[in-house]
Amino acid sequence: MRTFVIVGHKATTSPNFSLEDIPGTSGRLDILCRAVTAAFVISHGIRKDVLVYLVLLGGDAPKTILLHGESLRHLNPDERTTAALLKKALALPATDRWAMSTSGITVRLGGLPELLEDLKEADLMYLKEDGSDIKKMEGISPAGRTAFILGDHMGMTAEEEELIGRAGARTASLGPTSLHADHCIVILNWMLDTNVFIPE
Repeated sequence: MRTFVIVGHKATTSPNFSLEDIPGTSGRLDILCRAVTAAFVISHGIRKDVLVYLVLLGGDAPKTILLHGESLRHLNPDERTTAALLKKALALPATDRWAMSTSGITVRLGGLPELLEDLKEADLMYLKEDGSDIKKMEGISPAGRTAFILGDHMGMTAEEEELIGRAGARTASLGPTSLHADHCIVILNWMLDTNVFIPE
């Protein structure tokens, strides 16, 4: 499975935002919506072999939403539809156990530390401009267990980077130019589709 982790530092953990003004009322949940579209949506369908974790930190208690391509339904290539699906997930009473809101979407309490513990068997890859050239890194393949970690428009804090490093993540770069998270995901999907990585 292809796994993408996107951290939204201001993204709301409450369903009380307006679908008519997602950027202005949701803590820039629109950034995460675009990342979801980039991860899943292809012409006439969605990718089944993708997992997306959205880490929402813009509330009293962090929440994480998991989208699973194999069972995901009702996802369209527009931010409003995606935001509506996330809104349903956030309306559930969250606990430390995953709870399903709609097909392929689950939510629970917890932020980055809890998620990194869940992903301790994965090959963690933190995307950052000054990382190693991702094309030259070993162990990445379409059928692999790599989990790509991306920040939002605010980037990662020093504490988060330390946490990611302690979890064993390698730091990889798509180039020196700062890119939007959704653009990074499109590039990563293309790289995995065409298997441009060096052999293991």
